[in-house]
This record gives sequence, structure tokens and C-alpha cells, in this order.
Amino acid sequence: MADKIKVVIDGIPTEVEPGTTILNAARQIGGDIVPPAMCYYSKLEGSGGKCRTCLVKVTKGSEKDPRPMPKLVASCRTNVMDGMEVLNITSPEVVEARKGVVEMLLINHPLDCPICDQAGECHLQDLSYEHGLATTRYEFDRRTFDKIDIGDKIQLHMTRCILCYRCVYVADQITEGRVHGVLNRGDHAEISTYIQKAVDNDFSGNMVDVCPVGALTDKTFRFKNRVWFTKPVEAHRDCPTCSGKVTLWYKGEEVLRVTARKDQWGEAEEFICNTCRFDKKETKDWVIEGPRNVSRHSVINANHYYELNPAQVVKKNPELMEANKNQFERAKKF
Repeated sequence: MADKIKVVIDGIPTEVEPGTTILNAARQIGGDIVPPAMCYYSKLEGSGGKCRTCLVKVTKGSEKDPRPMPKLVASCRTNVMDGMEVLNITSPEVVEARKGVVEMLLINHPLDCPICDQAGECHLQDLSYEHGLATTRYEFDRRTFDKIDIGDKIQLHMTRCILCYRCVYVADQITEGRVHGVLNRGDHAEISTYIQKAVDNDFSGNMVDVCPVGALTDKTFRFKNRVWFTKPVEAHRDCPTCSGKVTLWYKGEEVLRVTARKDQWGEAEEFICNTCRFDKKETKDWVIEGPRNVSRHSVINANHYYELNPAQVVKKNPELMEANKNQFERAKKF
């Protein structure tokens, strides 16, 4: 087994296996120093290197060759070397470059978040808030496309697409036959099917899960509700096709949608089949495991799973009690 190699990212040292990318090394550390990623997906071979949001500055190449790299590099495609030193959020150059990348992504992407089903769980929406500009320098007409159905359960709205290629990779690697891809080049490039052929394989719904924006949406969930009004619950079932481990999104007692479970980076832990996703939307179909642990920074977490018994909350989470002291004092009166 090869020895681990040392790398320092924003002043924080860590040891990783040889062949690890800068992005995954940063994920191993965690926190704010992790570069954003719109096209990279750890479970999809060949992904990454397209959106450029994960650019970082390498100030020291390695112990053997300490020279800095001459320009910013994509952290999802650059492997670490022993002794490498990297700057991400501590580099003004990286922060400024990331603003430019976000501006480029938003040249054609419409800011229609109020009517987009991806709002509340959109990585580009988060990036635009963190690095976006209030104005745009782009003076030309944006490219627009009509919405098309690429199956009876999936709708494609290319106007929102940022060409991350994730949906193409997921169809290429977990299905037997891919019937869609990137057509044309340059400003005319678009995701489409061959002569409007429907995507009807057993795992096509995973294209919706991997899409970082609202270009691919679940037609059974479109316009039904906002994600921050729903309650995500983890559940499983014995499925002969996939792992059967999913997240159920409830509104009251109704299951509005079923998705794959996602990790802290927004990536599916395991891909699920269309039967679990589209056909099993009743509680009786599932074994409920409990509420999904949602990041406190997410709007989905708002007002979810608060207990009215302050004693129980203090025992489980004293920090939460302190942060919401006034709310719990009012709750005692009821």
C-alpha cells in the first residue's frame, strides 16, 4: 500500500491517498474551504473539468518541485502531490475568478428561481448568491428553447441547462442504452434525444437527481410544492432492481416525490430505479427509518423537527436550545 501524501489547503494540512484530486482532498477536510462543483460527480467516471467553478491556486507544486502552477487549475481534475500547497477561499484571485465563472454560467441561464422546481436545492442558486453580480455585462439575446418531454415522467428545459454533462454520464454508465447526448457545438450545443426519442430505461429518473439546476425535472412533482414546505424522511423497501434506499418527501400524509438519498455534497449515495421513484408513493410501500438529517444552512431545514418539550431538546442538542431560547420559552406556555 502506497504511503499517504501531504497537502495543505488554505493553511490546513491533511494526508490523502495518491491519486486523490485537490477537490476530494478538500472534501476530506470539509468546511468552507471545499471548492464548489457544478459538473463533477464522484460516482460518475469522466465527470468534471467543464464548469470551472472549482478553480483553485496552487502556490507550491510539491516538495520536489516547489514552483507554483502558472495559472488557476480545476481542483476536480488536478491530483495532489506530496507537499503541495493550495489556496481556495483565502486567495482573492480565486474568489474573483469564481465570480467570472458564475457570471459566465448565468449568461444564458434564466434567473427564474420563483417558478423553478429546483429552487431551494439548486447549487447554481447558491453560487449566484455567494459570488454573483447584481448586474450583467451581457448585451445580446439569451438563447431559449421550448420545453420537451424525454419520457412520460421527465421534462427537459434546455433554457436552464449549463451543459455539465452529468445526465449524459449517468445514462451512459448505469443504463444499457443511452439515447440522448450533446448535439451541435458552441453556442448551439444542447442536450437532446435522437429524433425526439423517449428515454424509457429503468434508471432514467436518476438524470433528474444529478442535474444541478432545473433543466431536468420530475413531471410527477412539477409545481406541486416547494421543497421547504415538505418534510424529507428516509425509508427503504426490498427492491429487486436497486438498493431501495430513498428519501420520501412528505406534505402532510402525502408522498409528493421520491428521490435518491444524497450526501453532504448533493450527490446520490446510491442510484435508484424508476419503480421506487415513480410508482411507490404511498407510505405502506416503505419501511420508514426516520427524518432525514438536513443541513441547518438549507432552507429545507426551516422549522422542521423542532420538539415542543424543551427538556428533550436540551438533552439532544443544547446548542439548538440556546440558539432558539425565545422560541422554546414561548412553547412552554402552550
